[in-house]
Amino acid sequence: MTTDPTAARGRAYVDRYAHLMNKVPEITVYFWLIKVLCTTVGQTFADYLDRTLGLGLTLTTIVIGAAFLVALTLQLRARHYVPWIYWLTVALVSVFGTLITDNLTAGYGVPTSVTTPVFAVLLAITFAAWWKAERTLSIHTIRTPRREAFYWVGVLFTFALGTAGGDLLSEQMGLGHLATVTVFAAAIAVVAVAHYGLRLGAVVSFWLAYVLTRPLGASIGDYVSQARHAGGLGLGTATSVIFLGTILSLVVFLTVTRSDVTADDEYDTESFLAEAEAEAHTCHH
Repeated sequence: MTTDPTAARGRAYVDRYAHLMNKVPEITVYFWLIKVLCTTVGQTFADYLDRTLGLGLTLTTIVIGAAFLVALTLQLRARHYVPWIYWLTVALVSVFGTLITDNLTAGYGVPTSVTTPVFAVLLAITFAAWWKAERTLSIHTIRTPRREAFYWVGVLFTFALGTAGGDLLSEQMGLGHLATVTVFAAAIAVVAVAHYGLRLGAVVSFWLAYVLTRPLGASIGDYVSQARHAGGLGLGTATSVIFLGTILSLVVFLTVTRSDVTADDEYDTESFLAEAEAEAHTCHH
C-alpha cells in the first residue's frame, strides 16, 4: 500500500501547527461579559496603581508592561486555548493599553482628539497588514503564530483606541461618565442591529463591538469608582476588587464547563490543512 506524498506532507503541516488550534475562545455571552469587566478593571486598576499607590505613570507602565509580556509569553506558548492564561493576557493588555493612552495624554500633553484618530489609523494598518498576509480577520482562525501575533497587536490597539475615544467624549468634550456609557452602549446596540437585522458581516461586527466595549467598560469603571462630587458612585478601589472577583469566578466556570471551547467535531480539518500548507509555503519562501 503506497502513501500519497501530498497527503503525508499535509498531515505533517497539520501536526506542526496542531498545537496552535483554538487559541481564542468562542464568542458567547461569557466572552463579552468578561471582556467588558476586563476593560473596566483596566481603567480602575491603572488609576489605582498610578494615583492611589503613587507609583506614577512611568513606573506603573513598566510594571504592567512586564506583567503583560509574561502573560503574553504564556499565551503564545500554550498548546491550545486555556481560559485563565487567555483572560489574564486580556486583562493585562487592557491595563497596558490604557496606560499607553494615559502616558501620551498626561505625560506628554497629547490631547485625545489627536490620539483617537492616530490609534484608529494604527488599528486600520494592523488589520490591512493582517488581511494582506492571511486573507482573513476572523478570530475563529487564530491557528498559527503569525495570526496570533496580528491578533494581539490588534487587541492592544483596540484598547488604546477605546481608552482615547472614551476619554475624548467623557473628559475633553465634557459629556461625563454616565452619558459616555449611554453613548457607547447605544453604539454597540446599533452594531448588533446591523449584524442581526441587516446582515452586517460577522468579522466586521465583531471588531466594531470589540473596539466599542473598551470605552464602554472604561466609562463604567470611572462612573462606579469616581467620587460622588466628580459624578461617580464613589466605590473607589472596591470597584477593581468586585470586578476582579467576578472575572475570576467566570474564568473558573469556563475552565470547568468548557462552555467556550469549540467541539473537536466542529473543526474543519480540510480548511486547516489548506491554511497550514499555505503558511508553510509562505514561510519556506
